[in-house]
Amino acid sequence: MAKSKYQRLSVNRLQIGLKVKLPLSWTEHPFLFNKIAITSAAQIEMIKNLGVPYVELVSGAELLQDSEPEAELIVNEVELPSPQQAAVRQVRKALRQSQNQFIDAMNQSRTLMSKLVSDPEGAVREAALLVEMMLDQLYANEQPRLALVSSGENRSSITQHGISVATLALVMGHHLELDKPQLRTIATGAVLHDVGKLRVPEDIRTKRKGLTGAEKNFLAMHPNFGYDLLKKSGMFSDEVLNIVLHHHEFYDGSGYPDGLKGDKISLAIQLVSLANDFDSQLWRDDISSPQIALGHLFKNRAGMHQQTLIQTLVKVLGIYPPGTIVQLSDGLIAKVMLTTSETTKPQVWSCTVEGNDAQYRFLMDENVVVEAAIKPSDLSRGASKTLQADSGISFYIC
Repeated sequence: MAKSKYQRLSVNRLQIGLKVKLPLSWTEHPFLFNKIAITSAAQIEMIKNLGVPYVELVSGAELLQDSEPEAELIVNEVELPSPQQAAVRQVRKALRQSQNQFIDAMNQSRTLMSKLVSDPEGAVREAALLVEMMLDQLYANEQPRLALVSSGENRSSITQHGISVATLALVMGHHLELDKPQLRTIATGAVLHDVGKLRVPEDIRTKRKGLTGAEKNFLAMHPNFGYDLLKKSGMFSDEVLNIVLHHHEFYDGSGYPDGLKGDKISLAIQLVSLANDFDSQLWRDDISSPQIALGHLFKNRAGMHQQTLIQTLVKVLGIYPPGTIVQLSDGLIAKVMLTTSETTKPQVWSCTVEGNDAQYRFLMDENVVVEAAIKPSDLSRGASKTLQADSGISFYIC
């Protein structure tokens, strides 16, 4: 293989103004050409989500003179056996596909939300198209997995949260062998569950902490706002309306707005409530990883959700859900990217403690296991950049 004439550059050093070449074939990325002139932050995020540790610098080296040299990622040339190399390419392609499908789903959700008042029939069509797309992706694999995806934002939006909640609820429902009509209702309700927040002022909706009593009460009205909006359109089923109205109800009766308890809460509502509760934990300042969020459910939400459903969530997420930073038994650290059937052997993006030698790994093919979860704050600067430890976490079907 001929040696490239271009200098390798860590994806963590990408910036606007550079022109780079992707070390991928044209079928393995969403850009028109392999050589890309970077003109926006969105392009940088798309390149980072391709799963490659480096690109080749074509021009703009002078822009890097003030960059931190330790951010450079040196990738060792390792000859992989052909089957393993093919497997890595296949999984990377699947992860890119999940990421692209997640963005498509978010865009469709935004379109649907924009039509709810002005064109309710159009909104119903958009919702149906979105849900059928997600169901097709769910049934594309006999055992659907959950992949780590991101919108590129560090704050959860109504659409991003809705798609992630729908994904979790769908995969749990599939695991419980619910039929397609049930899953269709669950997905529709999950995508729309927070639509009532559009009636809540943004400064209240996005406030991280310190809400006043009046603000908390107003925010807690969003299920009613959403129900009234969809009910007024006359276009959505009672089952979907009930998911939107009751997605904050808990099995022990401590939820709102009606304090429903036990079997008075349908299974569809319980699945969306649990998925919503878990995904919401991921955006709290005091929750540092999906693994801690899962532990939080066990420790602090006992009785609020059926224990069997929490166990189902653990089965589909694994003990170390995608997005969790972990310590491996070989001394390296990694970020979980994709769930597997063996919970301590997920598929990961690993590096040294300093952040070097990044590679995608199938732990099920190695004599290596996950030993423990690590707080992102405990990582070195280089490892944090390599693993993109501060990126927002969402899930999509793979």
